[in-house]
Amino acid sequence: MFDLSFYQGKRVLVTGHTGFKGSYLCELLLRNGAELTGYALEPPTKPSLYKLCGLEERMNSVTGDIRDLSHLKQVFAETRPEIVIHMAAQPIVRASYERPVETYETNVMGTVNVLECCHLTDSVRSVINVTTDKVYQNNEWERGYVETDILNGYDPYSNSKSCSELVTQSYIQSFLRERGIAVSTCRAGNVIGGGDFAADRIVPDCIRAMERGEEIIIRNPGSIRPFQFVLEPLCVYLMIAKEQYNKPELASCYNVGPDDSDCYSAGKLADLFCETWNRIPGRSEKSSVQAAWKNVSDHGPHEAGFLKLDCSKLKKTFGWKPCWDLKRTMEEIIVFSKGFLDGEPVPALMSRSIEQFSK
Repeated sequence: MFDLSFYQGKRVLVTGHTGFKGSYLCELLLRNGAELTGYALEPPTKPSLYKLCGLEERMNSVTGDIRDLSHLKQVFAETRPEIVIHMAAQPIVRASYERPVETYETNVMGTVNVLECCHLTDSVRSVINVTTDKVYQNNEWERGYVETDILNGYDPYSNSKSCSELVTQSYIQSFLRERGIAVSTCRAGNVIGGGDFAADRIVPDCIRAMERGEEIIIRNPGSIRPFQFVLEPLCVYLMIAKEQYNKPELASCYNVGPDDSDCYSAGKLADLFCETWNRIPGRSEKSSVQAAWKNVSDHGPHEAGFLKLDCSKLKKTFGWKPCWDLKRTMEEIIVFSKGFLDGEPVPALMSRSIEQFSK
């Protein structure tokens, strides 16, 4: 993990801080002395990593909706952030089919509102807009997508994030560059880690099946995705925000994903989960159940079959490379999850993950 002492005393505003990724990001910033403000709805899951770690009591946490421009303006004016990391979103593909209008309102107009506040706030110097690897027009080809490929996500979630990218480029060209505000978008692959309680995500679904003592159900075992440990992209966001703070010419759009060897099919990931779960001992009945999975298609809405990122630009620009492969990542997830099922304190489990990754 790179040196985060840069954030000591920096005023940082994070949208979407009550989610899974947001919780880990807030912990990293708080550990390194940032003056941290979060702006988000209530945690999207019960239980939530945010609540379990007591983050609300350790930072300036504002409950708000990024669709509410007037409230967001007020928070920017009061906190005067130097660095903004925008992660608030409706992030689930299946939910975007059920609630497309909400998805576009949140992911597109929410981005407009955040960038408008950055435009109107003279303290802002560095902005990161977190999107997704799904922004690209998916041609189901085997080569990794590069930052110059066409943006045209298929489903409402992916497409709304493509729109968020376009909105960001327009704001950069029209307002933010001339103000000296450095803005990058980060297109991250699938993020996994201990403490994720979201619905319709493969690893949390696996853990919930273990908690119930049931066989794991995998809907699309052939779908290939770039899986990475949650701290990998978060450290990239913080790295880019730091570097472009002093060198605005580094601001750009960047793919953030694992090496090709960690682009796993859902079935192969389920195999790795079961092997690792069955190998690492648990102390309770829930954490000691044997893991197995089965293929049960529910004929759900369209999702991409093959998706991989080319992260050469990020590696060349910043000298970055992933720290953990998927096997090491899965070990950390299983240790965290079995500890949670065995009643260990969640803050201690999160701290362990961060300290192990920092090595």
